[in-house]
Amino acid sequence: MSSLADLIKKLWRGNRNSEAKCFRENQECEGAFDHIDRGICSVPLDQIVGSVGRYHDFDSQFKLKGHVPPDRFISVKKAMREGKSLPPVKLYKIKDEYYVLDGNHRIAAAKEFGRSDIMAKIVEFIPSSNTLENIIYREKSEFMEQTGLAHPIDITEVGQFPYLLEQVEDHRAFLAGGEKPGATLKEAAEDWYQTIYLPMIGIIGKGRLLDSFPGRTLDDLYAYISFHQWEKGRVRHYGIGIDKLIPRDVEAFREKMAKMNKEEYPEMLRSITAFITMNVEAKGELKVVEKLFALPEVKEVHSIHGSIDILVKIVLTRDLLSSDAEVIGQFVHEHVRQIDGIISTQTLIPGTSKIKN
Repeated sequence: MSSLADLIKKLWRGNRNSEAKCFRENQECEGAFDHIDRGICSVPLDQIVGSVGRYHDFDSQFKLKGHVPPDRFISVKKAMREGKSLPPVKLYKIKDEYYVLDGNHRIAAAKEFGRSDIMAKIVEFIPSSNTLENIIYREKSEFMEQTGLAHPIDITEVGQFPYLLEQVEDHRAFLAGGEKPGATLKEAAEDWYQTIYLPMIGIIGKGRLLDSFPGRTLDDLYAYISFHQWEKGRVRHYGIGIDKLIPRDVEAFREKMAKMNKEEYPEMLRSITAFITMNVEAKGELKVVEKLFALPEVKEVHSIHGSIDILVKIVLTRDLLSSDAEVIGQFVHEHVRQIDGIISTQTLIPGTSKIKN
């Protein structure tokens, strides 16, 4: 008996999954009742997942179901094939998903023809439930509405979109003060995106920094680095050369990057190489060498004849909030100085290096 019930449930779920998504169900789930008219723009067809009133008539791929008369669908396909101009479809949006209010057959035909997007008039419904995802989404929605930017920006932390909006507002004031008097926020936002945001993203991407921050996005790192480098009143100092890569003033950064093409963007390296010289107790030198070599950050250990007993090469991971000296100092204090037999140490940080293979 239970196996029959399980079979019925499975068949029921399969039938539900074969339908386009229901807008009302998602609206209730997200508490999305406040809405904003987003105007007309191009929408990727793969993000159109459901319908407001006709979700029973289309499957999850937006193919017409067998019980629906095909006449309307055939005529729409004919019009598209002949290149006739059709009005934009009307869509409701909740987060990154779209639901068809008007134009179900045009969506189905466009998908069948393999098109990638379609022009649509969009009304967005804003989720009200206070999940972390929804809070970030509301911040993003506010940012996009104020700036008019349609470029994808994917941030995973609360509070970062308001910070980006402050950056855009500051940039608008800078432009209005000289370069472009009367600049609007939306004009400043597009300029900010092209001349500040994208170059910084390019530097972050070139340095492969994302590999060191699993679960984060390039946009997260942009917000993180730019806040600590450009936020007024911050006095933290970074590692060697980072201020040369990213000037402490955002507009100085913009001016610098305007003189470069993408291939010339500097690389923000994550690794720090340093050398440590040390004097140790004579009887314990071999033990010290073995303990040093066992540390993952230690790449080379050399026993030296002369005034220095041991030379060590270390490679550490740069902390974007701390100076190189702080990172190295912490490593020496927490790992090297704890080894019995070490009398004294001195750290050497390379300035310019040339290395042969």
